Parts: sequence; structure tokens; C-alpha cells
Amino acid sequence: MRIAIIKNSNAQSKLAAGLLTQKLTKNGFTLDTHNPDVVITIGGDGTLLGAFHRYAQQLDRVRFIGVHTGHLGFYTDWRDYEIDDLVQALLKDSGQSVSYPLLDILADYEDGTSSHYLALNEATLKRLSGTMRTDVYIRDNFFESFRGDGLCVSTPTGSTAYSKSNGGAVIHPRLDAMQVTEIASINNRVFRTLAAPLILAPDEWVVLRPEPFQDYLMSIDQFSITPQLVTAIRFRIADERIHFARYRHMHFWDRVEDAFIGAKQ
Repeated sequence: MRIAIIKNSNAQSKLAAGLLTQKLTKNGFTLDTHNPDVVITIGGDGTLLGAFHRYAQQLDRVRFIGVHTGHLGFYTDWRDYEIDDLVQALLKDSGQSVSYPLLDILADYEDGTSSHYLALNEATLKRLSGTMRTDVYIRDNFFESFRGDGLCVSTPTGSTAYSKSNGGAVIHPRLDAMQVTEIASINNRVFRTLAAPLILAPDEWVVLRPEPFQDYLMSIDQFSITPQLVTAIRFRIADERIHFARYRHMHFWDRVEDAFIGAKQ
């Protein structure tokens, strides 16, 4: 088995990565950052997001494992003091995995070019100055004219992140759905939106056709992009999926409870 180790700059993460490297080598694993079978991230959910984008072209043959050096995240199953247990699980690996849906984003520009992206958590479109104005289409049918700070489109696993902070629902990752949440929409006698999150089926897609301003800001997970003049952005559930080598199961709702509610009284 070929394994890549991706760590953040935290001292605790560096220490855990060194220990993991030593134990993997001792047990006959091959360390390979170019063509790995398994990618192990050490840090937090942000570290795993970065690794996902690094290996986005190899999703059909790579599984991910997250080791957290803080509290458990939504993408991390292991703590840094469980390195020995993780190595034992890898030694007994039989190819088991769990997969989650991803977001497919296609941006079209005025000059006829386009850009394609994948997101694990969410994508957003905002304006750097002033109110964002965009027409919203669902399955190519006009739905509404949005006015406000921006729109966030998320995956089920991303529903616990930025989307939730904007009033979105928490969606179980077994549902191949995507969610559109408004960011500070304007609703008055002149402008009117649904003013509620939209949860779309896997065979549906959303297209945004923004007014032709130059100062849009698009984010793909934790990466920000200032695109050229955008004519349309399409969002749908991707054909690709992310696969996690899951050797033990932590119920999704236990993760939600641990992240947002805390220990039971």
C-alpha cells in the first residue's frame, strides 16, 4: 500500500506525522506523495480539504484518512494519540470505504472560456463591493432574481459549515443533495426572494446568471477566486465522489452533537 502524509504547520501535527512516518516505514508501507492509495492528513478539516484539492484528479483510486490534532472534525476519525491503532487498522485493511457526494461547478466567462471546479464543502458567489444581483435558474427554468450579499451552494457534508451559519439545514451525507442558502438577501417591496434554503435532488442543477460586474468573488471550499467577467455559473452534484478509508464508524449525528452542542448535561 502506498501512503501519502499531508500535515499542517502545527507543531503537534509535525510530531504526529514524524511518528506515523516511522511506524509506517517499520511496518512495510511505501510513502508516496505522487501516486498514493491512501492519503492521511494530520491537522484538521482544513488540512483534509487542502489534500482533497491536491488529489482531486485521482479520486477514483485514492482513499482519505483524517487525523485530528485538536477536537474531532467532520472528516477526521482519528486523534494524534491513536497512531498505533491507525497503523494496526491499515495493516488489516481490506479496501473498506465510505463515500460522500461532491459539488461540480462550471463557470462560463464573457470571452467564451470556462473553468471547472470540484468542491467538498461549498462554493459561494459574492460581490466585493455593493449588492450582488443575479438571476437564479433551476433545471434551466427561471426561479428568482436574487439581491443581497451572495449565495452559498453546499454539499451534505458542507451543510455543517458556512451554509449552516447562513441559516441552512444540516443534511445527512447519505443524501446526494445540494443546498442553496442566501447570504443577507434583500427582501422588500421592490426585491423579493424565497428567503429560505433550497435543497435540490441529485438530478437537478442550479445556474446563476449574474449582472455583468467585474468585482465578483467566488470561493471553492477555502480557496478564493476573483474570476474574469462571469456570464453563468452552474452547480450540480458531481459524478465524482470522495472516498474515506473508514475502519470504524462514528455516527454523523454524534459528530453534529459534538461539534455544535457539546457534552450532554
